Amino acid sequence: MVPSDTANWYAALIKPSFAPPSWIFGPVWSVLYVIIALSFGFVAYKVINGQWSPWVLLPFAVNLVANLAFTPLQFGVKSNVLALIDILVVLGSILWMIRTVAPLAPWVKWAQVPYLLWVSFATVLQATITWLNR
Repeated sequence: MVPSDTANWYAALIKPSFAPPSWIFGPVWSVLYVIIALSFGFVAYKVINGQWSPWVLLPFAVNLVANLAFTPLQFGVKSNVLALIDILVVLGSILWMIRTVAPLAPWVKWAQVPYLLWVSFATVLQATITWLNR
């Protein structure tokens, strides 16, 4: 549950016409978090068992930290600029994840496509909100 002052702050932001209704974020992220968990778990398993280099896990770890930082930056600190910087890191780390894992586990690469598409959209949305509320 989002505190009312945070909900009011976000509701007061100027948003672009293409901003989806707020209720859509929960279901979308729920599906994406399952994909993220399965992918991260599979890669971590391969690394822990010595089948893959620990470096393969690095972009997944960077992504996880950046992804988890977004909500506190956007809604805790209430900083559109920091949230934009963070989501750019999330987007870049997804591309890094895909490139790193592609030769090792094509299914993990393809599993990231919905995540990549959503975060690409969310990056445009966040950049627009940041610009409109400067």
